Amino acid sequence: MTRHHVIRAAFAAVVAAALGCGALAAPAAAQSLTDRFKSLFGGGKTEEPAEKPPAPAEGQSSASDVLCPPVAIRSGASTYAVGAPGKEPVGSDLRFQATITRTARECAINGGEITARIGIQGRIIVGPAGAPPTIQVPLRVAVVQGGVSEKTIATKAYQTTVTMGESGSEPFTLVAEDLTYPAPSADVAENYIFYIGFDPQALKPEPKPKAVRRR
Repeated sequence: MTRHHVIRAAFAAVVAAALGCGALAAPAAAQSLTDRFKSLFGGGKTEEPAEKPPAPAEGQSSASDVLCPPVAIRSGASTYAVGAPGKEPVGSDLRFQATITRTARECAINGGEITARIGIQGRIIVGPAGAPPTIQVPLRVAVVQGGVSEKTIATKAYQTTVTMGESGSEPFTLVAEDLTYPAPSADVAENYIFYIGFDPQALKPEPKPKAVRRR
């Protein structure tokens, strides 16, 4: 077996072991999440049902009263892999790979507008080329009306920073709490879905508006 094949086999073993551990026990970072995050994922070490959310403020409906769309990972955006500078993220040139392992959502309606909180948990695995000390994980959350022609109702990019340790595998967590959109009518509400996924474009700074030249 060549050295290249040995490296790839070793990396595959680390990925399998890390994902397996993630399904059995809560990651260390998850232990320090806020109470609001726990209300989405629950406080137990296994994937128990989420705790009952706090009572809504006056004028709001509880999550159970709102049709809260399901969460799905966008096709082609389930992993985020980065290679060595100028290299493709494959084989011995892979620096790290991130995957999404768990999601949750919670919705509330107020004044005809829905506010959604989308929780995302995942894991980063260090590749053969070695990961940097800290990693910016770019994610995007969108609410989409499905059908013959998909329609994006709202979308927003997010980032979370992960400090890598010596284990070669670190969890990451993010809760998108500020995604709002108009409450759909009853005839289309069941077609709504929350799409999540990695979006490397979220790491690029937004272009500055061009200065207006005064005459």
